[in-house]
Amino acid sequence: MVGLAAFGPCGRVLMMHAARRLVPAIAALAVAGQAFAFGVAHAATTASSLHAAYHGTFAPSSISGTPTDVPTSSNEIPAQSPNSKTIRHTYAAGTPTVQALSVSSGQANGFGGFQGITHKEQRLAGTGDYSNTQFSLEPPDQGLCVGNGFLVETVNNAVRVFDTSGSPATEPIALSQFFGFKPEVVRPNGPFGPFISDPKCYFDVATSRWFLTELGIGQVPATGNFDGTSFEAVAVSTSSDPSADWNIYTFDTTDSAHPGCGGGCFGDQPLIGADAYGFYVSTNEYSIKPFGTYYNGAQVYAMSKQGLEGAGKNGVNLVHIDSGPYTQSAYGAPSFNLQPATVPGTTYDTSNGGTQYFVSSLDLGAGPALGTRATHVGLWALTNTISLNSKSPSLTLSFTAVASETYTQPPNMTQKKGPLWLGAQLNDPESLVASNDDRMNQVVYANGHLWSATNSAVKQQNGPTTTGIAWFEIAPSATPNSVSGQMTNQGYLAASGQNTAFPSIGVTDAGRAVMTFALVGPDFYPSAAYATQGADGSFNTIYVAGAGRFPEDGFTGYKEFGGTVARWGDYTAAVADGSGNVWMAAEFINDLYPPARTFYANWSTFVSKVTP
Repeated sequence: MVGLAAFGPCGRVLMMHAARRLVPAIAALAVAGQAFAFGVAHAATTASSLHAAYHGTFAPSSISGTPTDVPTSSNEIPAQSPNSKTIRHTYAAGTPTVQALSVSSGQANGFGGFQGITHKEQRLAGTGDYSNTQFSLEPPDQGLCVGNGFLVETVNNAVRVFDTSGSPATEPIALSQFFGFKPEVVRPNGPFGPFISDPKCYFDVATSRWFLTELGIGQVPATGNFDGTSFEAVAVSTSSDPSADWNIYTFDTTDSAHPGCGGGCFGDQPLIGADAYGFYVSTNEYSIKPFGTYYNGAQVYAMSKQGLEGAGKNGVNLVHIDSGPYTQSAYGAPSFNLQPATVPGTTYDTSNGGTQYFVSSLDLGAGPALGTRATHVGLWALTNTISLNSKSPSLTLSFTAVASETYTQPPNMTQKKGPLWLGAQLNDPESLVASNDDRMNQVVYANGHLWSATNSAVKQQNGPTTTGIAWFEIAPSATPNSVSGQMTNQGYLAASGQNTAFPSIGVTDAGRAVMTFALVGPDFYPSAAYATQGADGSFNTIYVAGAGRFPEDGFTGYKEFGGTVARWGDYTAAVADGSGNVWMAAEFINDLYPPARTFYANWSTFVSKVTP
């Protein structure tokens, strides 16, 4: 998620809305050409038809040489660096009581792993004109995709290709260089390129092509101030080899005709998914000028997967769908954070001319990502997606609420006390670690079911209230004009006396699931952990994949840099490969002192796999 100084929790604007009502809302939106027709509950609106323009080609293998270390310099932290929220306490009243698990000292079947991209590698990525043009960034937003014997990890504003043994196939590459944008900053004082953030990647098994996305906000080159424009970048490989050529496309997300977007809007936290026919990007739309004052809800951008893969220099048309009004009447706020489903193999839902599912949190009572608690999750279906291959797409978006276990806004997390390097120079103690909020995380459609999870406050039996995980398994069903779902399995995951946060569930084609998450607490430095699913359907064993060795000691946790609570990995990732393995990536702390770290941050990522 974009971390911006004007934002509150998790880089989000804190907007007040009327209290929500726990009434399952049902609506449908038909998209035919350029006309939207809402169901009875909503007024008619107008669709927008966009074009993803060709931006160039890039080959990761063209980057060679190891970047050299550079001294700390001016413009080290971007002007839009995250301001962490103040300490937030979550009270046990109304919080689900759970049975906490101990942490295993062993590993699950088929475990293997290696250190992925580190903060220092992200900061120093870039060659030639892009050398020494990256910012120091926290938290590490994670993207991971696997296929054809390769693994692509993209973290904040860097990307690297590995083989599945963990051997690097490329150097860490600055994403501004990858996408062909101007460098983020030419030190010491500019010029400044676009502000970019929040990468995601996806390997499409059916076509053996790779997808990589990034949001962008235009900046005035001389000052670095936002210029009122925004865009989304989509890269698509031209072969099954991610180290070879990729075509780059961009489409506009300024949406100046939308309410509150007169000074421009941008699409925060772009999320991606795909079905048999389409590739989908979902964003949260906020105003640029005045910055963050207006929130218009989740926006869905749908485009032909076939069209993207074969577009070349012609680009491809896409359909923009505003899902914001769907939840307004029943929940007092626009829709938020629609997570598009991905599929581990090729078993798509091809009913209704192709159906793409989304899942979202419905804790919207006091505004996006600032509710109190919820007992429903949002289920969405986009139907007739095969029409994306035509000149006149005709799609229908449907929404319903599925009753669920309670999930609530989580507290900040304590971390194990230990030596500090940056904190010691500032005479500051260990900071708390942010668990952000209870938005829905990664969604997978496998074996006819949807899997997802979210952070939640949990009251441990005979123990403290901590951050834990609420997870969900839904059996969806769609018609051309409606969607319904049944909660077939759900539960909580908590570690005894500790915190678990930022879950992603990877699911094989056969429906075997593994969950990855961060493990942080009085007994654990920030670590990358995972849990396997038992025969009873629950996630009942916690393992540590990448054991933290030191505290989180980055700039966002210290008041001298405008922070009070350390920002942690906004995303983890988990994805199955064609051999029945589930690959995972999460943040952990492996280093404390230079030269392994930079002055401002010491995060690393850990990539691992198991065979459920």
